[in-house]
Amino acid sequence: MRYLLSLLIMFTLSAEAALPNYDSQGNSLPTLAPMLEQTIPSVVNIFTRTRVAVRQSPLLADPFFRHFFNAPEQPRERVEQSLGSGVVVDGKRGYVITNHHVIDGADEIEVNLHDGQTLKATLIGTDPETDIAILKVDNGGLAALPMSNSDKLRVGDFVVAIGNPFGLGQTVTSGIISALGRSGLGIEGYEDFIQTDASINPGNSGGALVNLRGELVGINTAILSKSGGNVGIGFAIPINMAREIMDQLIEHGEVQRGAMGAQAQDLTPDLAAAFDIKLHKGAVVTQVSSGSPAEKAGLKIGDVITHINERPIKDASDVRNRIGLLRIGEKIEMRILRNGKEKRIRAVIEQPEVVSVDGEKLHQRLIGAVLVNVAEQTERGLVEGVVVADVAAGSPAMRSGLRKGDVIAQVNRREVKNLQQMKEIVDPDEALLLNIQRRNGALYLILK
Repeated sequence: MRYLLSLLIMFTLSAEAALPNYDSQGNSLPTLAPMLEQTIPSVVNIFTRTRVAVRQSPLLADPFFRHFFNAPEQPRERVEQSLGSGVVVDGKRGYVITNHHVIDGADEIEVNLHDGQTLKATLIGTDPETDIAILKVDNGGLAALPMSNSDKLRVGDFVVAIGNPFGLGQTVTSGIISALGRSGLGIEGYEDFIQTDASINPGNSGGALVNLRGELVGINTAILSKSGGNVGIGFAIPINMAREIMDQLIEHGEVQRGAMGAQAQDLTPDLAAAFDIKLHKGAVVTQVSSGSPAEKAGLKIGDVITHINERPIKDASDVRNRIGLLRIGEKIEMRILRNGKEKRIRAVIEQPEVVSVDGEKLHQRLIGAVLVNVAEQTERGLVEGVVVADVAAGSPAMRSGLRKGDVIAQVNRREVKNLQQMKEIVDPDEALLLNIQRRNGALYLILK
């Protein structure tokens, strides 16, 4: 009875998508088939292969040992395969959007189309922070899904998830939007998820979440389940967020995030009472960095941010998401409350200062090291440099001679005062000559 009632509601709310079908008695029945016939060809299956080195016993690596004991030669690597889904978002140029975790580390990527074609795909760019990746296939004229405005979604809207769960092939499930703006789940760096009860299972990642008009509203990305299977709680990245990331990946190959230089916390009822304001949503500024765009704009500690670019702010996570999707050089307008009075301030997003970096992002011989900026006031004045904050045991950085607490004063005989300077000097394909200050002494290390 409940299932039939749901179908009746879907038919009533979406006459365009749920075109009538007829039973043997001539009675009309609701169906999503016409919409899906237009939509499914735009959702693709993604297959990846990753070559992983196999650790061998030193004895098995010895030809004499293998010959004496008649031991077969062991493979030096194995190939791991994984499955996922993707959505064609630009048919003429062959762009396909999927999740970062679907293609992460893959050596080969193939896209299987609805008509059975299998095409080699090239990775255009990927953003782990939002779990978005863009692929390109050399086949123009693909059917692309039209995009909706995910800001206009409402809890209770009917949606359909399309993907490739468990490698079974394209599968369609339906449900409703259960919640919007889900964050704080620890799944991505930037979270503003659509929650749905449409079944999302392993392999659905990167697939389409569409409305009943067949418009793309989200990219399926995760499930919340102890067993790893669907329990009616799935999450999708809103297409408005995915589109912002997609545009940057296509244009630059990476996301060029800027910074405003301020930190905030959620406006709680207790804080609202302490500030004598009647708001229930917003973010309270707790820190403003010296010389930052926020300071230049006049933002102050204690200000309550209510809107960014005329979009309401729910909490501190909302501020982070809004700023994190803006490009360097973009202008923003914030509406704030200060001492009970509303103000408007304008800021320009700037290049963020690099304060910490994993060594593997700079050079292979620095893998395992965590490098941070340091600025210390001494009798000689302000001393700036790059400090090795941590070194993993047995890592290439440890084997290269780096130790926790080392201060990198020079790279390739050029003085470095911060990580930004170091990034500009380091060439990943060339050896490094580091001048290290360690305790009361100094030494040179050659990393090659």
